[in-house]
Amino acid sequence: MNSKYLHKIVQAKRNYFEAAIWILALILLAFAPLEDEHYSLCVFHNLGIGFCPGCGLGHSITYFFHGNIEASFYAHPLGIPAIAILCYRIFSIFKQNKKYQTI
Repeated sequence: MNSKYLHKIVQAKRNYFEAAIWILALILLAFAPLEDEHYSLCVFHNLGIGFCPGCGLGHSITYFFHGNIEASFYAHPLGIPAIAILCYRIFSIFKQNKKYQTI
């Protein structure tokens, strides 16, 4: 088997893994509960620091999927653009690897 051909197959599988991670992350955020008090792996939250941009982004995405656009924007203004960017990245991975599907 041609090593260039094999490299393309490995790269396609690696990209599909990235897409799967982003899809799983969005699904988990879509079904996350909206209550304020929850267990968190966030270092800032566990140290008692009130503001964490990462947590705000996660809350923003969760609010968006629950239909609360205003709360989504107030949790983190970049939450909705982050969803759009992640969806674009997922679709671009599938589009980019479409040529490898016949392999």
